[in-house]
Amino acid sequence: MLMKVKTILVSQPEPKMENSPYQSLVDKTKVKIDFRSFIHVEGATGKEVREQKIDLTKFTAIILTSRNSVDHFFRVADEMRFKVPDTLKYFCQSEAVAFYLQKYVVYRKRKIYVGKRTFKELLPLIKKHKSETFLAPSSDKLTEPIPEELEKLGIKGTAATFFRTVISDLSDLADVKYDVLVFFSPSGIDSLFHNFPTFKQDETCIAVFGNSTMQAAKDKGLRIDILAPTPEAPSMTMAIENYIKTAK
Repeated sequence: MLMKVKTILVSQPEPKMENSPYQSLVDKTKVKIDFRSFIHVEGATGKEVREQKIDLTKFTAIILTSRNSVDHFFRVADEMRFKVPDTLKYFCQSEAVAFYLQKYVVYRKRKIYVGKRTFKELLPLIKKHKSETFLAPSSDKLTEPIPEELEKLGIKGTAATFFRTVISDLSDLADVKYDVLVFFSPSGIDSLFHNFPTFKQDETCIAVFGNSTMQAAKDKGLRIDILAPTPEAPSMTMAIENYIKTAK
């Protein structure tokens, strides 16, 4: 039986853009949506990066898979007093990451290569530049097997921890109930049970994005009520909207 939905908690920061898909969802369905980061990011220090035997002067290309990887690469470079050379090549996993890169570099003066959406879709571009030495500034919870994929292609590459995913304190939510909890990463699921070890799903709907998040939820014994992306619902907001329509 599908549950009627009036309140939703999204385990991410509230989108800053105007006309976000979540605002459209509120306008269409009149549900209440709150946002709260279940995890947050803390940067590794320059010393910690050095301890991973990372010498920034040895790399000729950077693989950027997220905005966090962009921010923390340039933060660490600055902390190490490393002047990022104009010749450095940037391989961005998506257009959104490439667009964000403009915060730090002037596009027309740099060599920037852009994938479609996933790391695997970026690999053909990387393959065309096999002579480069690649660095992937990453989280301590690397979701993509970057070093293994590069090794398969015979490409020199290293993934290093430039930032960490840390569980947020959610104790103020202990007595707050929502009809739907929305998760986008296994770390978000970990945070739920770290903060609330005795959490019982009962009638709460669990919405997950991606296979790894779905598996993490199943491993914790959760029932998956809403899943994205799917052919019918490529985005989370579409998946939630479809569920709400069906539950009426």
